[in-house]
Amino acid sequence: MSDNDITIYDVAARAGVSISTVSNVLNKPQRVNAGTRAKVLAIIDELGFVPREAAISRARKGVGRIGVIAPFTTYESFRRRLVGVLREASEQGSEVVVWDEASAAATTSPLLSALPVKRRLDGLLIMGLPLDNAIVDRLVTTGLPTVLVDTSHPRLSSVSVDDTMGGYLAARHLLGQGHRHITVVGEVQVSDQYVSQGQRRFAGIERALVEAGLPLSHMERIVSSGTDVSAGRAAVAALWAADRQPTAFFGHSDELAAGILAELRSRAIDTLATVGVVGYDDGPLAEALDMTSVRQPLEESGRLATQMLYARIAAPQPVQETVLTPEVIVRGT
Repeated sequence: MSDNDITIYDVAARAGVSISTVSNVLNKPQRVNAGTRAKVLAIIDELGFVPREAAISRARKGVGRIGVIAPFTTYESFRRRLVGVLREASEQGSEVVVWDEASAAATTSPLLSALPVKRRLDGLLIMGLPLDNAIVDRLVTTGLPTVLVDTSHPRLSSVSVDDTMGGYLAARHLLGQGHRHITVVGEVQVSDQYVSQGQRRFAGIERALVEAGLPLSHMERIVSSGTDVSAGRAAVAALWAADRQPTAFFGHSDELAAGILAELRSRAIDTLATVGVVGYDDGPLAEALDMTSVRQPLEESGRLATQMLYARIAAPQPVQETVLTPEVIVRGT
């Protein structure tokens, strides 16, 4: 019998296992105990059976492939979450397939209604994208282990950061500096089909105002033209051009807040004694600019979500919701 004549049936017979066990060793190795997997792989070598290269590679590693869907090119925060995913996946030896999706805030149809998954996956992470119920039905029906990050659905497990608390803490910091009006610079939200991170942060700011005995009108919302530094600068320039000069700013992201800070400093405005600025995420940009920011445990959320996903790949698990707490990192603003 030539190598080309060796089939999966021959491997199963020689190893004394079922066809499905051999198939699992090649395609879903996490379902086979280490001893049986080693035995089947040894028989594969002995007989010269040659399955698809990718399958045998995954079998030897004992792991599979996970997918990650997120608006990576829109938000730096999701790149940092991906770092946590990749670190955990590297320890497990997994392959990671990444898809970039449009930001939910920028579309009239924000619900993820189709999955760009054309290759076999053992698990899926969906970040920052609200889900259409039909997609959830498909995920549950097909049994594809799925964990959500920075979004939620009652039928799927999730890891998120308490955005309402983040907005509340940011407002408490600014109010504690003596400010009584807070100008929030955030992105436009085209659709009202979902509750965004920004809306939850607004709710937190409103809570802080109420606790301080201030009317909700003391929070002003400014819709920026984008989510980057230039958009933050443009927002401040427009306010000053209209002869409006707020004393406290909260940026939806560090990039927006950095633009606010840069424009204020270009106008020789004292951003410590006169105008307060708080960003969100607390990345390297905030540290470099000595800017106060709300720290999200971004890498940790990616790592925890990946661990949660692996647990679901290994065995069925009840729906679990993990909510992480942000904190204000006070610097020179």
